[in-house]
Amino acid sequence: MMDVVIVCESGFGNTRKIAASVADGVREASSDATVAVLAVAEATPERIDRAGLLIVGGPTHYRGMSKESSRRRAVGAAEEAGDRRPGLESQHGTAGSGIREWLAALPAASPGRSAAAFDTRLAFPLAGGAARPIGRALRHLGYGMVAAPEGFIVDGARGPLRVGETDRAKVWGAGLVRRALPRTPA
Repeated sequence: MMDVVIVCESGFGNTRKIAASVADGVREASSDATVAVLAVAEATPERIDRAGLLIVGGPTHYRGMSKESSRRRAVGAAEEAGDRRPGLESQHGTAGSGIREWLAALPAASPGRSAAAFDTRLAFPLAGGAARPIGRALRHLGYGMVAAPEGFIVDGARGPLRVGETDRAKVWGAGLVRRALPRTPA
């Protein structure tokens, strides 16, 4: 049985939707896998250390991982556009920390732990992505990467996700768990 933990930062819900689709793909590929999708604030080192596969995702802000200042700007822009959802600030991590700060505080991986990284991003090339820096941070912590970092497209700064991205995330999640499962000799 594999314990899979998906940690995500999501301001407008798009990254959270991708995380849920990845979780669905993991469950389809390995019916005995236990899968948890956690917000950054819920992802304690103790919970992460039990995971055989850690999948980490976040939104792309200014061509990379979000920072406290970019999260504050995103909340301000959303409010300016009339988005006054309760909890918007805490969803963006401005009330706590985002993936960047969480990774900086995460202890080194126990031996044999695997990971993967994803982000949500705009479709144009200069938008950059958060997945590669997330992947680099995970490798630096000692995780073995089971796949190249992956980006999922949003059609605007607040979304929605591009049509078909949740399906693609599900397929990607299934592939991750297949690559991370221990191989048994034939």
